[in-house]
Amino acid sequence: MSSPSTQPPEAVISTFYDYYDNYYDAPKPCSKESVRRFAASFLPALYTLAFLLGLLGNSLVVVVLFKYKRLKGMTDVYLLNLAISDLLFVLSLPFWSYFSLDQWVFGTPWCKIISWLYLVGFYSGIFFIMLMSIDRYLAIVRAVFSLKARTAFHGLITSLVVWLVALSASAPELVFREAFPEQNYTTCKQIYPGNFTTWKLLSTLEINILGLLIPSIVMIFCYSMIIKTLVHCRNEKKNKAVRMIFAVMVVFFFFWTPYNIVLFLQLLETLGVLRDCQTSRNLDYAFQVTEILGLFHCCLNPVIYFFMGEKFKKYLKMLFKNWRLPGEACKRCGAHITYHTESTSSFHTQSTGDQDAL
Repeated sequence: MSSPSTQPPEAVISTFYDYYDNYYDAPKPCSKESVRRFAASFLPALYTLAFLLGLLGNSLVVVVLFKYKRLKGMTDVYLLNLAISDLLFVLSLPFWSYFSLDQWVFGTPWCKIISWLYLVGFYSGIFFIMLMSIDRYLAIVRAVFSLKARTAFHGLITSLVVWLVALSASAPELVFREAFPEQNYTTCKQIYPGNFTTWKLLSTLEINILGLLIPSIVMIFCYSMIIKTLVHCRNEKKNKAVRMIFAVMVVFFFFWTPYNIVLFLQLLETLGVLRDCQTSRNLDYAFQVTEILGLFHCCLNPVIYFFMGEKFKKYLKMLFKNWRLPGEACKRCGAHITYHTESTSSFHTQSTGDQDAL
C-alpha cells in the first residue's frame, strides 16, 4: 500500500507491515522508529476491534438471509455477497494484529494467502456496494424494466463476474508476496522481478481506479437519478429513502477517499516528487489512520445495508426469539419465558431495492 522515501518492493494493498518495511528500508537520516512504535501501540487493538465487529455483524447478515430471506431477489444476493466479502476482509485482520506486535511468523504460503484474502475482500466489497447502487437505480428509476432484470439469477451472474474481477485484480498477491528476512526480522511483502517504481505506479492506479474512481462515478450517477425521481414522487417514505441514500454515499466517500488520497501521495514520494523526511513520516501516520478508517467501513455495511431496513429488524428479532439458549438457561433457574411467535410467511417476499435495502 505504501512506503517511504526509498521504496521497498511491496504491494499497494497491504496492511501495517509496510511500516516495518519503511522502518528498515528508509534512508538512515530519516528515522521511522516513531512510526513503528505508533503502529505497535495502536494497530493491534484497532484490528481486533474491527475483526470482532465485522465478524459479528456480517455473520448475522448471512444467517438471517439464509434463514428468512431465502435469496429470492437480486438485492438479497448482493447483500449476501457483500457480507461474504467483508468476512474475507476481516478474517485476515488477526494475522496483521499479531504481526504488529512481533514479526511475520506464518511463512510464505500464509503470507500469500492472507494478503490475497485481504485484497479480494477489499475489491469485491466495493464492487458489491457499486452493484447495490445499480440495483436501487433499477428498482426506483427503471421500475418497469426492473421487474424482469432484478431476479436472483441475474444477481448470481453479475456476482460471479464481480468475484472473477476481484480474484484477477488480487492475483499479484499470490505471485509476488513473500515472507522475507531483513536484519533478523521477517516481514511479508512483495518481491517484484523488475522495476519497483513501475509496479508501484500500476498498483496505485489499479486501486485508485477500481477501488474509488469507477465506483464513485457509478454511485454518483445512480443516486443522483434516484434522488431526482424521488423528489418528483409523492411518497411518505421518500424522505427516509433520500436520507438513506445520502448516508450510503457520505459513509463510502468518508471512509475510502482519504485512503486513496494517501496512496496517491505515497506514489508521488516513490516518484521523487516528495522527498522531505518529515513528509514521509506524516504519510506513514496518515496511511495507518486512513487504512483503519477503511477497515471499519466493513463493520458499518451490515448496519447501512441491512439492519436499517424495517423488515430486517423484524427478521433479527425473530432470530433471537427463536434462539433457545437464553430460554434453556432461564428454565434451569426456574424462570419461564413465553415468546410471542410471528408467522414468517409474511416476510418471505421478494426484495425491492427501495424498501428492503434502504
